[in-house]
Amino acid sequence: MPGRPRYIIAFYEIDRAFGGPEEGGWWFDTGELRRAFKVVRSEAEAVSIVSRANRLMARLQRHKRNVCSVAYEGGQYEAHMFEDSAPLYFPQTRPHYE
Repeated sequence: MPGRPRYIIAFYEIDRAFGGPEEGGWWFDTGELRRAFKVVRSEAEAVSIVSRANRLMARLQRHKRNVCSVAYEGGQYEAHMFEDSAPLYFPQTRPHYE
């Protein structure tokens, strides 16, 4: 049916980027698309799939360093859901300090 939203579930390699020196320095989460996984029509189904995938990946990646660690070298992945298309990177616009 045209006009119905579709939800893309995709896997991203996550990292952190330095946002700026304000208030002693701040960081924000980033992600780079690694694989588009599935397309579904229902938002509830997409939320369920992302939730299950992230619980499983948390167990599988528990031996890896946390993304907040200064010794983090990549290799942490998360599932995310987007409406209509998955961006190559997130966030699509750099956040700014308020």
